[in-house]
Amino acid sequence: MTITLAAIKAEQSKITEMIAAFEAQAAENPEQYRFPETLITLQPGEHYAGLVLGKDGESSYHLVLLPGEEEAINWKDAKEWAGKQGCEYEASLPTRREQSLLFANLQEQFKSAWYWSSEQHAAISDCAWYQTFGSGGQDYYPTGGKLRARAVRRLINLPI
Repeated sequence: MTITLAAIKAEQSKITEMIAAFEAQAAENPEQYRFPETLITLQPGEHYAGLVLGKDGESSYHLVLLPGEEEAINWKDAKEWAGKQGCEYEASLPTRREQSLLFANLQEQFKSAWYWSSEQHAAISDCAWYQTFGSGGQDYYPTGGKLRARAVRRLINLPI
């Protein structure tokens, strides 16, 4: 195959057209994220984990790790325990997505161990998801097993 100047100019023309089409598409459908300036007050022992971006039209929210930990608790009891950790706000076990954020930003607040998430396995009803804060991996485990638990609270719909 011989490369000619005409062939190069033809390919360059195609790329220029593709760039123009891409820029027009981006202008029609800009992706926007709003990060509100917010004052977050932490209670003693709480740690700010970060912002969780909303998916599928849901609101973004701030995640706070609450103090306290259970060391050997089954999933059902862990969910009940976590729900009782908030005084004037709702508390719960973190979701799998939230656990990833906790691992990224607050790993030092956890033992190098397995912690229950709030999510049950979709296909195996007697299993729930956990995160290991040693390596950051996630997997599922029988709900009757005894793992650790931490609670979180979500700051949703804060003023913009």
